[in-house]
Amino acid sequence: MTPAAQPLVLLHGWGLSSGVWAPLLAELGPTVNAIAVDLPGHGGAAPAGDTLASWADALAPRLPDGAVLVGWSLGAQLALHLAAHAPHKVSRLVLIAATPRFVQAPDWPAALPEATLAGFRGDFDTTPDATQRRFTALQAMGDGRRREVIAALNAALTPADAAHHPALATGLRLLADTDLRPRLADVRQPVRLLHGAEDRLMPVAAAEWLADALPDARLSVFKDCGHAPQLSRPADCATLIRAFAAEATR
Repeated sequence: MTPAAQPLVLLHGWGLSSGVWAPLLAELGPTVNAIAVDLPGHGGAAPAGDTLASWADALAPRLPDGAVLVGWSLGAQLALHLAAHAPHKVSRLVLIAATPRFVQAPDWPAALPEATLAGFRGDFDTTPDATQRRFTALQAMGDGRRREVIAALNAALTPADAAHHPALATGLRLLADTDLRPRLADVRQPVRLLHGAEDRLMPVAAAEWLADALPDARLSVFKDCGHAPQLSRPADCATLIRAFAAEATR
């Protein structure tokens, strides 16, 4: 398989849609075989149960075998799950702003305080639109291109209407409940980690932990960058992703 034919599948984060990948896709260029898909209940995708496993099972048929799976935020957790449980679908992983666990625990400080995410969940039930925009603002904090990142995130939001609200609420619960640390030993694929040094939603320490815990992983950290490197630094991300995908053909 040539680098041009290497299939890339891109999984976005909570509350958004596959449209959030537009800047990265533009930088990857037409020679890269990239597919951006909507998470269950997001964008134009149908809901798919209430567990991370059920969401991954819904995504698996949309992945060609041997894909390079690019996951961001919640999408990165789904990518890790798919790599462990459907390894024939995933040849390599690119994890952007990734963590095995979004909320803090006594043995896991590199995360959001549990009360912060609980607050987002409660607010989403009563003021969903405002909560989504507050969540996007948090993702852009610390970024040197904060205004541009917020605009791109808001443009790609999945509407929190009656059709989408249940799945979006489930997604927030998955962020609160998921802990993939015990499953990482099953992830044998090469992994490229991309993370913003100023990520206020998910500290870079989480990515550093993943780089140490995964059997075959490398980490690149972008200065002056928040939770969305693919929006703040799309050209740099594209360069690293293309090179990583091409390694499989050598």
